[in-house]
Amino acid sequence: QVQLVESGGGLVQAGGSLRLSCAVSGRTFSSYAMGWFRQVLGKEREFVAVISRSGGTINYADYVEGRFTISRDAAKSTLYLQMNNLKTKDTAVYYCAGRTDIGGRYAYIQRGAYVDWGKGTQVTVSS
Repeated sequence: QVQLVESGGGLVQAGGSLRLSCAVSGRTFSSYAMGWFRQVLGKEREFVAVISRSGGTINYADYVEGRFTISRDAAKSTLYLQMNNLKTKDTAVYYCAGRTDIGGRYAYIQRGAYVDWGKGTQVTVSS
């Protein structure tokens, strides 16, 4: 019954912008800290950004370099990732994930910290 559904991916030229969305249902949205991860074929899934349950604490991967903004809308039970000045290196499948076991064994940058995952949305950045 728990569903996380990403949308907003697509093809964009380098320097362009894209906004990803992740709609959550089947579980109380406010119970999740929410994260974004991305994965290139043949490589490990890597952390992008995370936002706390209240939205008051945010952390980004170093490579974001100020270009991305993670946010959440409690009324819409939706997580967002605004991506600006996209680079070809940003090409990947982007996944949203929910974390309920806050303060558990895994840190927020690790996949194991997240209990529920979406199926992903493809982002392709062309030169």
